Amino acid sequence: MYSFLICLAVLIASYFIYGKVLEKVAGIDENMQTPVHRFEDGVDYMPMSRIKAFLVQFLNIAGTGPIFGVIQGALFGPAAFLWITLGTIFIGAVHDFFSGFLSLRDDGSTMPHIISKYLGTTAQKFIAVVTVITGIFVGAVFSTGSAALLSNLTSIPLYIWTAAIFGYFIIATLLPVDKIIGKVYPIMGVLFMIMVVLITGAVILNPGYTIPEFTTQGLYLSDNPIFPFLFVTIACGAISGFHASQSPIVARCIKTENDSRPVFFGAMVLEGITALCWAAVALAFFHGQPQLGAIYAAAPAVAVNEMATKLLDPIGVILIIIGIVVCPITTGDTALRSSRITLADELHINQDKFLSRLKLALPIFVLSYALTFIDFNLVWRYVAWAQLIIAVSVLLSATVYLMKKGKLYIITLLPAVLCILITIGYILQAPEGLQLPSMIANAITIVATAIITVIFVKKYRNI
Repeated sequence: MYSFLICLAVLIASYFIYGKVLEKVAGIDENMQTPVHRFEDGVDYMPMSRIKAFLVQFLNIAGTGPIFGVIQGALFGPAAFLWITLGTIFIGAVHDFFSGFLSLRDDGSTMPHIISKYLGTTAQKFIAVVTVITGIFVGAVFSTGSAALLSNLTSIPLYIWTAAIFGYFIIATLLPVDKIIGKVYPIMGVLFMIMVVLITGAVILNPGYTIPEFTTQGLYLSDNPIFPFLFVTIACGAISGFHASQSPIVARCIKTENDSRPVFFGAMVLEGITALCWAAVALAFFHGQPQLGAIYAAAPAVAVNEMATKLLDPIGVILIIIGIVVCPITTGDTALRSSRITLADELHINQDKFLSRLKLALPIFVLSYALTFIDFNLVWRYVAWAQLIIAVSVLLSATVYLMKKGKLYIITLLPAVLCILITIGYILQAPEGLQLPSMIANAITIVATAIITVIFVKKYRNI
């Protein structure tokens, strides 16, 4: 398990090393007044302590993404370890840090407004639509995963569990942020971490399982090439533009800019650790067994249930089930909440009154619930691809911000370029895309990315 331990150590070290680099480059100012001090409204702008904000942010961005997506990504073998580690540090954590920081500097604005400030109104309108749709997709995917596991454990049909979860979504999304999110979600965040420690420890301490190394052979079970499919399959746990829709929720609540690294960078690093652990568990548990690809990649909730049942005692199983059921539900809630807030900001609709929030939320809930009847894999792939578009926009906005300040903008430009490569490469090759041969698709991808990068740098470098 040397590969696993090295990646784990690098992820932890990145918080103390690279996280501080980002703080310095961004220009964190502890004396700068944060939005909550100016706009506290009893609904969305509510002060939170650093630890509470960190746990809420972690739970908002985690859910089943770094579990279900990672189980599917385990089909690519130990290469998943490298993508999770490097993607988290140099792309995901950079993206999350700047999405939170830019929101802090802009009155807690949602990403479309921030993007309009740096990339123009055309990009703003497009990203607003993508952000709202992504939130709707995430609500559908995460509720489906929880409902599937609950249905598998009980005799209650899937559609009943799904309806019950959406009933909770309506309540939690419309209430002020301190009623459920601020009070219950930090507890759920701790539970989520305990769950990860339990399942990983069970594999490490069991001599019957071996966590593979980078050099381990025979674990590549996918029919697809690593680029770009691995990079889209494991989104949460490496890079997810969806996180940018969650950052403003917490940015409206933190008390000082000094909380930026612990809350935004730190939560992403912890999600990367979560993904790394689940990748190790899945690879060890299904070592060399084709059912990982044939069965469980299509039904990751069932895979989690089997792993928990065989690896843990009854109490551990209960904790795992609670984590897999409750945590994605809480992320689905905040995904739909972010869609409501984004729409409200774009349409300039005041959200102080309950009825105003309800009018915006109901159409969002109806669309999200309708998507639960679509195949999980198909919906998840669209979610993973759509969030990359948001990630590109956020990273390019951060690049323009750093250019204006005369700062080291390469730290956001390079991750943006890689995300452009993945975004274009995937849609050219994917079954739900143009289905071009990989050699042709990769050539087009490189040329298109180079052109986009050159045009962008020429346009904004001399601001």
